[in-house]
Amino acid sequence: MKFLKTTLCAALGMALAVGSVFAGGGAQSGQAAGSSSAKKIELTFAGTEAATTGQSRAMQAMADKLNADGRFNAKVLVNGALSGDTDALVTQAKMGVPLVVPSDPGRLASQFNVPDLNILMAPYVLTDRTVLAKLPDTALFEEWQKQLETQGITFVADMYNGFRSFYTTTPVNTVKDLSGLRIRGFGNNIGNALAKYFGYANIGITWGEVLPGIQQKTLDGCEVQVATANGSAIFEVTKYLALTKHYLLQSSFICSANLLKSMPADVRDFFLKTVRETAVEYSNIVAQEEEPFYQNMRDHGVTVTEVNMQEWEDAIAPLYTNNDLGFTVGLKDRLFKELGL
Repeated sequence: MKFLKTTLCAALGMALAVGSVFAGGGAQSGQAAGSSSAKKIELTFAGTEAATTGQSRAMQAMADKLNADGRFNAKVLVNGALSGDTDALVTQAKMGVPLVVPSDPGRLASQFNVPDLNILMAPYVLTDRTVLAKLPDTALFEEWQKQLETQGITFVADMYNGFRSFYTTTPVNTVKDLSGLRIRGFGNNIGNALAKYFGYANIGITWGEVLPGIQQKTLDGCEVQVATANGSAIFEVTKYLALTKHYLLQSSFICSANLLKSMPADVRDFFLKTVRETAVEYSNIVAQEEEPFYQNMRDHGVTVTEVNMQEWEDAIAPLYTNNDLGFTVGLKDRLFKELGL
């Protein structure tokens, strides 16, 4: 951990020095030391996805809007430029490094021991992306905020980042077709629970290892959102896509709790408003871009299968009756009520 901390902090220092290469037009790197730019709030948006994905473009838009306000010097590092490990980036934010990082509810639930957060991305629970805009206004969100802030981070906003489905080297039409396959998925509680009831071996490796793994036949496929699959040309190594849409994937933007507390109240309000409104904006953009990505899969010879969704929902039902994810009693009903569902 000491080595990781040293390495990432050093990388961040270099990132801040060259941030204008990655940031939008609002960066003030050309001003001399001691100018007004030194008084601006320095922060870096850091993610692991390619620059072309909705998540990465959303971060660039957030940075541009903050910089245009004149009170921020926000930079953007994507495609793993700072680190290819999301959990490591979140850890750095927890330790006070001025980062804004897109994680997801499942990762945060495991990393910070807040099991109820898994409900946001539990299989077939939330199926309407538009409800995420209401989430920051709920009492549940406020409670989760407090639990995370005691551990050093602030949960700022949730953005829709696509439905996840299975991309495989052999046809998958039913749940049984996954049996025995080695599938790359989330290496956390929610990922392991999905694999348990769908019958495959969950391999929690980094995304960069997926294509080589499939090519070398150490993997039989992956479960991922179509934007990432398309951007990584997953169609070159898998020719079957089962549209299970089992997760409503979210980019959960977090930052250092100390970073947020250090901002004057009006600046903090502007920061939160900007990130949340941009998250809603790009949730819509991501949704609009999905069908063309699916068509590109078809154009590259991928067989896209519309599965019997009820069969898949029935297969996952024991996850909730057994309460594998350790949800508080009545959590789903409370969430639905607060979201107006």
